[in-house]
Amino acid sequence: MNEYPLTKFYFQVDWGGTQIGFHEVSGLDIEVETIEYRQGSSPEFSKIKMPGMKKYSNITLKRGSFKGDNEYFEWLQTIQLNTVERRTITISLLDEEGQPTIVWKVNNAFPIKVMSTDLKAEGNEVAIESIEIAHEGLTIENN
Repeated sequence: MNEYPLTKFYFQVDWGGTQIGFHEVSGLDIEVETIEYRQGSSPEFSKIKMPGMKKYSNITLKRGSFKGDNEYFEWLQTIQLNTVERRTITISLLDEEGQPTIVWKVNNAFPIKVMSTDLKAEGNEVAIESIEIAHEGLTIENN
């Protein structure tokens, strides 16, 4: 096989806001919790393990800060008591031609934390802002 593994630096995020480039996406994982059980009359003096409920990590989206762009904070402000604007987020890893190769679809996402950039008088880095989102499910489509 003469193919190389996919590179991870060419991706796009459709998050329901302005389409600008993102710097980093993290937290794209699914975990299945285990259930330990032992029947009282079992001749084995140990527990068996069974698959339990799925568990999804929070996802963090990072991007450059732009003058006049307040969309992360505005989305966070939609939280009122038990209501929030939920969104479907699509994260796509792209090939050399810009076509999706792996697509992560995040269901019923909502913001739980907005982090502004850190400030340094002697630094010359780009100002990066980030948003942490909770969600109710993640599907992976590997084309």
